Amino acid sequence: MSRSKDSAQSAMQDRINAEIQDNLDEDLELELEDSDLDDLLAEGHEVSEKHAFPRKLYFTELLRLQRELIKFQDWVVANKLKVVVLFEGRDSAGKGGAIKRITQRLNPRVCRTVALPAPGERERSQWYFQRYVPHLPAGGEIVLFDRSWYNRAGVERVMGFCTDEEYEDFFRSVPEFEKLLVRSGIVLVKYWFSISDEEQNLRFRMRIDDPLKQWKLSPMDLESRRRWEAYTKAKEVMFERTHIPEAPWYVIEAVEKKRARLNCIAHLLTRIPYQEVPHEKPVLPARVHNPDYRREEIPADMYVPDIYAGVAPPPER
Repeated sequence: MSRSKDSAQSAMQDRINAEIQDNLDEDLELELEDSDLDDLLAEGHEVSEKHAFPRKLYFTELLRLQRELIKFQDWVVANKLKVVVLFEGRDSAGKGGAIKRITQRLNPRVCRTVALPAPGERERSQWYFQRYVPHLPAGGEIVLFDRSWYNRAGVERVMGFCTDEEYEDFFRSVPEFEKLLVRSGIVLVKYWFSISDEEQNLRFRMRIDDPLKQWKLSPMDLESRRRWEAYTKAKEVMFERTHIPEAPWYVIEAVEKKRARLNCIAHLLTRIPYQEVPHEKPVLPARVHNPDYRREEIPADMYVPDIYAGVAPPPER
């Protein structure tokens, strides 16, 4: 019994270490370029690949897929396509992390994220889909919904924020609404990020212990943890009634965050046949020099204090 308990504790510690490594990697990804990859991996502590997705493979694939996303974006713009991607799943399932990796190297004027707050009193009196329609894309745009109109099938149903009649009306309406979007020329992709009971419990506990991530846990999130089974039933009903040929659901196994992100991006890239759009290489023009120009001095009190002036630069590589 003691050996079994020790093994379980060891496995949990390995999982926690992997989660900590994943959090550290998140902070590095925005600055990561191909030339930095080998040095980055040489500097970092490598978690056993038995308990974590291989970091070198992850970073290599992430950069490759993000380069493809840029080609995908250029194709959408050049052909005036309209793309809508819905991200649904339980709290802490990794929707936001996947969205961040998709958008972080794209043009925010082309690809934008929509994460609507709870509806206000006026919005609750509107046609249910009305608050989402203004955020739909024009030609040459990609819109990622971090939660969507499926709030009614999930949180609103489980938490009692809608009536049985409103719930049933949603299911009667949403297939027709989505068919209308597709007929209008919108490419609609729906993702569900799936995690286990144990994994959500771990991620919630990690957030509780991390001051930088405690803001991610709302009272609603904590209540959703208690109602795990009710959410499971709501998800099953949602799939049964809204998995239609025009707008099918795609389930992403998301217990391993890194693998889930890569799988999501790789799949999204298959939703539209795209090609690389030729671009002329920009030519930097010569700067105009005016002999009469004199640069004005900036008062010293306008400068932000350089409190890191004494920090030594990193050694040259």
